[in-house]
Amino acid sequence: MSTPVNLSYLASAALFILALRWMSQVKTARKGNWAGTAAMVIAVAATLYAGAATFTPGGYLWIAIAIVVGAAVGIPMALIMPMTAVPQRTALSHAFGGLAVGLVGIAKYHTYQGNMSAMVAGALGAEILLGLITFTGSALAFGKLQEIISTRPVVYPGRNIVSIGTLIIAVCSAIAMGIYPDSDAVFYTLVVTSLLFGVFLIIPIGGADMPTVIAILNSYGGLSACAMGFVLDNKLLIVAGALDGTSGLILAILMCKAMNRSFTNVLFGAVGVVAEGAGGGKARTASRSSAGRWKTRRTCSPTPAWSSSSPATALRCRRPSTR
Repeated sequence: MSTPVNLSYLASAALFILALRWMSQVKTARKGNWAGTAAMVIAVAATLYAGAATFTPGGYLWIAIAIVVGAAVGIPMALIMPMTAVPQRTALSHAFGGLAVGLVGIAKYHTYQGNMSAMVAGALGAEILLGLITFTGSALAFGKLQEIISTRPVVYPGRNIVSIGTLIIAVCSAIAMGIYPDSDAVFYTLVVTSLLFGVFLIIPIGGADMPTVIAILNSYGGLSACAMGFVLDNKLLIVAGALDGTSGLILAILMCKAMNRSFTNVLFGAVGVVAEGAGGGKARTASRSSAGRWKTRRTCSPTPAWSSSSPATALRCRRPSTR
């Protein structure tokens, strides 16, 4: 890789780090957004320049088509969606990112099949696992926040066994890819169970807890991009994915503490299922209806008070006074 490309990647990585730092404070958040945007532009331009020796005119045409399609979807999302719909927009962005990572992983499996080292195969397994979980989980989170599907938790007997069992099979399949990199059975088992666990992760969670789940899905998406960096031997992708993954993990932990939720339950899709407290306390969750009015639903919660970081998905609730 040439020196200009390496320097561009270094500048882009520095801007990504500064973007996270500046976005941690309201007064510098706008500057952080611009820094992150500049970092991505530099990264894309440097990658296209680095691939000039191997890309064909047809390859550049497909890239141009992808940029146009992405802009046609992304620009209206940014301009039309109101600020109260930011959680939905974030979930949809995560879904697109997870799908992209998953599709790249599937394509690379068929490209490298029969010629993969154990390390590349293991990284590929992690990429597909986390990417597809992020895709289905974020797509369902968007559906719940937008009320395309019911925001109520879906609970059924044996749910924990099914969810954790599916996750165990998916993780074991990802590990097995490092041992049997040419096994189609292992590969397709990984793909199917990863997609299913993304569904099982979200369906038992109520709409009010979606911001916390979106944060952990952000972490999954970042870690999947980091794994993809190892597969593609792209150092900037490794750095950017690690930053995204760790920042999302920290945010999820902080949000769980603020909302009095178990971080372990968020990881395994049980945060929205809680028993009614002995004192009979109730929490009221609110979501935006298609007509623009607030609709409230009652869900059981043992906590006397909680709050969400997003006004679009939750309202502050407190136990009624006994006076």
